[in-house]
This record gives sequence, structure tokens and C-alpha cells, in this order.
Amino acid sequence: MKLINIGFGNTVSSARIVAVVSPDSAPIKRIVQDAKAKGTLIDATYGRRCKAVIITDSDHIILSAISPETIGNRNEEGAEQID
Repeated sequence: MKLINIGFGNTVSSARIVAVVSPDSAPIKRIVQDAKAKGTLIDATYGRRCKAVIITDSDHIILSAISPETIGNRNEEGAEQID
């Protein structure tokens, strides 16, 4: 299982990630609000400003305080392997 660090010691399985996007556009803000209403929102920002929204294949939405570029780079360079 390949895990990606999304900040503050939190990790996400790279196989479950569908997209990593910026939270600035109106459609993404609606997705976050809908997920909050459905109970599928995971806030991993630790009170800091949200810089990335991670969308998973299980319809969970994860908020991260690190940028989408950084998350993408961590995925490309090969994240921590756990078997």
C-alpha cells in the first residue's frame, strides 16, 4: 500500500485518490459543503487555511493545509511503502 503524507502526520492511500484540486473555485466549494452535509468530509488542516481538496473514489473529501503541487510531488517521488 502506497501512502502519501498530506500534512501533520496524516496519510492517504494513493490508490484511493481520484483528484487533488485547489479549493478556490465555486464548484469545489459546493463539493466541500455537500460532503460536510453528508458526513463524508475529513478535515486534516489542523485549523490552518485549506490549500488542497483531495477527492477519493469512496466519495470522501479530504481537506489539507499543503498545496496540491506538493501532494502531487510526494506522490511522484514515491511515498512510504507499507506492506
